[in-house]
Amino acid sequence: MCGVCGVLARGSAPLDPARAQRSVQAMLDALAHRGPDDQGSHASGPAILGATRLAIRGLDGGHQPLVDPASGVVAVCNGEIDNHAELRALLAGRGRAVSSRTDIAVIPGLYAELGEAFVERLVGAFAIAVWDPRERRLVLARDRAGERPLFFAAGATELRFATEVAALAADPDQRLTPDPAALGAFLARGYFEAPASPFAEIQKVAPAEVVTFGPEGIRRRRYWRWNLGEVPPPAGGPRPAAFDAVFREAVRRQSDVDVRYGAFLSGGIDSSLVAAVARAVRPDYPLKAFTLRFAEPSYDEGDYAAVVARRLGIPSDSVWVRPEAFPTVLAELIGHAGEPLADPAWVPTALLARRAAEEVTVALVGEGGDELFGGYPTYLGALMAQRYAALPARVRYGCRRAAELWRPSDRKVSLSFLLKRFVAAAELDGLRRHLDWTSNIRPALLARLGIASAGGKEQTAEVRGSSQALLNAVQRFDLESSLAEGLLTKADRASMNSALELRAPFLDRAVLEFAAGLPARERVRGLTTKVFLKRYALEYLPRGIVRRRKRGLSVPLSIWLRGPLLAWARERIESDRLSVAGVNREPALALLEEHVGRRADHARALWTLVVLSEWLEWAARRVPSHA
Repeated sequence: MCGVCGVLARGSAPLDPARAQRSVQAMLDALAHRGPDDQGSHASGPAILGATRLAIRGLDGGHQPLVDPASGVVAVCNGEIDNHAELRALLAGRGRAVSSRTDIAVIPGLYAELGEAFVERLVGAFAIAVWDPRERRLVLARDRAGERPLFFAAGATELRFATEVAALAADPDQRLTPDPAALGAFLARGYFEAPASPFAEIQKVAPAEVVTFGPEGIRRRRYWRWNLGEVPPPAGGPRPAAFDAVFREAVRRQSDVDVRYGAFLSGGIDSSLVAAVARAVRPDYPLKAFTLRFAEPSYDEGDYAAVVARRLGIPSDSVWVRPEAFPTVLAELIGHAGEPLADPAWVPTALLARRAAEEVTVALVGEGGDELFGGYPTYLGALMAQRYAALPARVRYGCRRAAELWRPSDRKVSLSFLLKRFVAAAELDGLRRHLDWTSNIRPALLARLGIASAGGKEQTAEVRGSSQALLNAVQRFDLESSLAEGLLTKADRASMNSALELRAPFLDRAVLEFAAGLPARERVRGLTTKVFLKRYALEYLPRGIVRRRKRGLSVPLSIWLRGPLLAWARERIESDRLSVAGVNREPALALLEEHVGRRADHARALWTLVVLSEWLEWAARRVPSHA
């Protein structure tokens, strides 16, 4: 993995080479944590492209930018091209030899042969920029699931792009102002949906999107969509043996690297399955697992991870998460990334990555398993809500009042928390209900804070038809929004803070396409989630691991915000800077007092405000004349 950046003079405006090179160097310096092994830049006409490198494949080569000698095409890539051997053969058949052993070396020649359609041939996790001097065209592209990030700022005379917002903020010539509408949407969702970013001048390239800048202006197109519900299931139904071949190949390709790799292991089905298949694919490789631990019993899954590690015969190291680390690590993460992210697991994931990076350069992870195979409790809730809505109004009212009177619990994913969320939005239509359930700050609380509208993409069209149509809609939303813009953002920024690359075999293209053909009953049936995946997992994992209740990576914020993090949180929420996002201070402090007094569990909302306040403080320091 790497960091990429560049500057392009637009239209007839000339490029000031010295100034543009200073801008690129400032961005490269800001991306050094992503690529400590090498850095370089290349000027071509009105464009300068730059890259930092974390060496994964072809350790002796791989210097970027890459230049095709025949066409002059220049490319930089953050990520890995897993089907590079196949693409080398394709290029060789067209008379284009690729001399470098690195996987990304195929990109310039592939673009020269196929144009913008080159991205459709790639398998892997990537964010790519290609400059074509023949057409005076810059092409930006992001992988299908959105594992690797890419941002750009398009001014009237110049365009800049970079892997992280902080790199664009490091460019002294880039003016930046916080975007109140985007920040309001962030408060609701906890992340930014493309094309939004925290700054008005910066846009995000969306997952599976190509953005082209040329003489004709800016063009955006989506080159791939997860076609869940549109693929006919295989004759006789999906077979674990067929999926095994697909998944083993995904794990094999993603572990085919020239550096040490390990696995993040939580003891949940997804990460455990990735580790088990990695062990089966390369039985002689000295695989090592890394696990998070919490002192609070209901949040700690270390014992389950230990069971899996023993079953696989692999060593495992534990990282204990303490609240004292949160203020310092959060500030560091925001400083490197340049954007806020309200997933509390951002900090623990960064701590785990820091420890893993002491021994490995790549870690295999289980991201994507829930979205593809139907693993979240909200999927059960979406189907149950249809039955709940048919109950008499007086029964629904009684259920709602009972849930509201239930005192908050400090336990992880408690029944009281789930029921309160369920009844609060159960009578909305399907996708609106799902958005409410998964929000960081619900609409009623946003209104209390002074935020009239959450903004963001319109994802609220009513879903009509069968329960399968509803399940398809919420899973696709989660894959394209909360996974791509939230969970994968967390994984990328947390790991690359320590120059560790995370690879997610569940997000391999063939795995995505296999999952798209699963009928609803193979994803969610009755009160069982991940029906098919659990059946498959029994071939690799103990029944107790496969059948246990889903818990996921959560942080005991409810407890900590009443104790060790209270003073720090109060200081952040009292800050006048939150007014930039339209937040009124007094209602925000009232939420904190309600939480401390156990009158409500506002942990998610409070954490979102704390993170935003921390980012606004960073922005004011980083771009003081504009923030």
